[in-house]
Amino acid sequence: MSDFNNRPQIEVLAAADGSRRRHWSDEDKVRIVEESFIGHRQCAATARRHGVCRSLLTIWRRQYRNGRLGVSRSAAFLPVSVTQDRPVSRPGPVDPSEPVRDAQVEIALPNGRRLVVPAALDPEALVRLIQLVERA
Repeated sequence: MSDFNNRPQIEVLAAADGSRRRHWSDEDKVRIVEESFIGHRQCAATARRHGVCRSLLTIWRRQYRNGRLGVSRSAAFLPVSVTQDRPVSRPGPVDPSEPVRDAQVEIALPNGRRLVVPAALDPEALVRLIQLVERA
């Protein structure tokens, strides 16, 4: 009888007691990812703080950079290169301070398309043009 009193109580948990997998909304993912970009080496610390696996946060960060995470496409990291190409047919010496009237900007879109537009294009028109090309 004394053996029965000294045994520890055991609690059996079944898989049906609750879901182990959490579902994150896109807004929460974007918020966590943006928090992980603040400061130096914040990915692991942010993942720990929110109870997310570091590799999952890395996947979310990659999706965010590629514009595939949620509805927030306001901020993105895109490569930009500036060249000093001048038309060869222009006569006379080239003044570097003189703006080039026929300058063009080439934009590489996330869907793989490239868009070449005049540098003097109105920014609002450019936004509408990019949205049109991304939908097509």
